[in-house]
This record gives sequence, structure tokens and C-alpha cells, in this order.
Amino acid sequence: MHFVVYENHRLGIVDGDVVIDVTDVVGSGGQGPGGPLAALLEQGYDPAVFTPERLANLPRRALAQVRLKAPLPRPGKVIGAPVNYLEHKAEMSVTQTIADLGIFLKATSSVVGPGGPVRLPYLDKRTDQEAELAVVIGRTASNISASEALDYVFGYTCSLDITVRSTEDRSTRKSFDTFTPLGPWVITTDEIADPHKLEVLCWVNGLLRQQGNTRDLIFDVANLIAYTSSVMTLWPGDVILTGTPAGVGPIVDGNQVIVEIEKIGKLAVTVTAEGAIPYDARPGPRHNHSPR
Repeated sequence: MHFVVYENHRLGIVDGDVVIDVTDVVGSGGQGPGGPLAALLEQGYDPAVFTPERLANLPRRALAQVRLKAPLPRPGKVIGAPVNYLEHKAEMSVTQTIADLGIFLKATSSVVGPGGPVRLPYLDKRTDQEAELAVVIGRTASNISASEALDYVFGYTCSLDITVRSTEDRSTRKSFDTFTPLGPWVITTDEIADPHKLEVLCWVNGLLRQQGNTRDLIFDVANLIAYTSSVMTLWPGDVILTGTPAGVGPIVDGNQVIVEIEKIGKLAVTVTAEGAIPYDARPGPRHNHSPR
């Protein structure tokens, strides 16, 4: 199933070119900041609830007429996987990979839905696009093995891990508001037979920049989940970004960025420099203090 979140905290299932409104399955829990899909996962997702007979009697709208939001507007956690493709390691001229670096956290306030906009924070610092497969956790996982890890996945979606190339820590550089586009929907695992065989593509203003495949991940999806669960407990609705293939590059005001992942779909966002400032104008003193 393709789960979408759209205006007024509505939860839907996409059926061809139609969205079936399944909000009543979640009830009032869908009004919280995590959104209706997060509420559904916290309650415990049961695919048997969404039978064709039950769906047949629910309200429907044309997909083209609804404004899609981020499927998980405020996940419990957003977890990133640095340098998880060897070709990306080469293009970044770094010596370490995820095996050395571990994972990192992004602010959940960085999530934005289809269309964006992605807002550039600085006028004079390069900001890059990084297209990634995102994994949505479906049930609580702690210290699980790679062999069982995929059983804890609810589904998959497209994502961008937007990154400023500044002097700041990785988590800071990737946590600005709008720096984690997600969408357009979450596809449940029954529709993705193998997450380790998915092509990942990214266009900027119509030019293909990234073309990779999840079979080339250093920590594949199962091992990434297992490793992450050894560090922190994963909860329903947590999102893991699996890393980006080679081809990252600068985005600027007015760009359109499109991520397409095989069997999942396309996520498109726009980029704006409205409100951007010089890097040295950011809050905080710019001189060095002597240690006390």
C-alpha cells in the first residue's frame, strides 16, 4: 500500500490516481504533531484492517487534487548514514566510511514534504543535494540481528539529505529547517520484495546528477538497521536515511530537485535562497575566546 498524508491531517491510501481517505482508521490520534501515519504505527499497523471491502466504502479524491504533505512530518528520530557508498567516498576524498563513522542524528524539525521548499541558510556556503532511500520503522527494535531486521520495517520512501559544506558538525550542517524532504508516500514492505535492489536517481533542473543502486550500500538496509538498533532503540515511525550514491553537487536558488527510487516513486522539491545570510553573519561571536 501507498500511504500518504495530505491537507488537514488526513491519511490516505493511493489507489491508482485516487486517494482513499482512511483517517477514521486512526481516529483522533492522527491530530498530533507526528501526524496520522505516525499515530497508526504507534497503535500497531495491521494490514488486515485495510480490506478491499472496508476501503470500498471510504471517501475518495483524485490524487491530482490533493496537496501531499510529508508522510511523517515529525518523526521520533531521523537517523543518517554517512559515506555508505564507496563511489561517494571517492568523490568526497575521505578515508572513512560508515563502518568507521557510525550513524548521526538529524533534527526532526528539518523534515519537509513534496514541493519543499528547501531553504538555503547561507549565501556564501555551498549546499548539496543527497538523494537517499529512507526506511520507516514499523515496530520497536533494540539489539536485533540483520537476519531479522527487515521484519521491523513498515515501509520505504524517497528522501533528500540536504547538506551545507561548512565548518560545523555534521548534524548541524544537515539539520536546518527543510533539509530532510520526505515523500511523496510510504510504500509498505509487501510491495518491495528486496530493498537491496533499488535504483536511486536524482535530477537537478532536469540534469541527471546521481544514479546508484542500493545493492552497492556498504551497510545494506538490514545491517544498517541492526547496527542502529545496537546504538539506540528504534520506535515506530523513526526514519533511517540509508546514504547517498555518488553525484552530490551544489543546489542554488530556483533549482528543482527530483529524486526517483525504483518501485517507490518521485519526490520533487524547489530550492530558495530567500532569507539566506552570509555565513559570518550567523548568530554567535566570530572571534576565538581564551580558555578559562
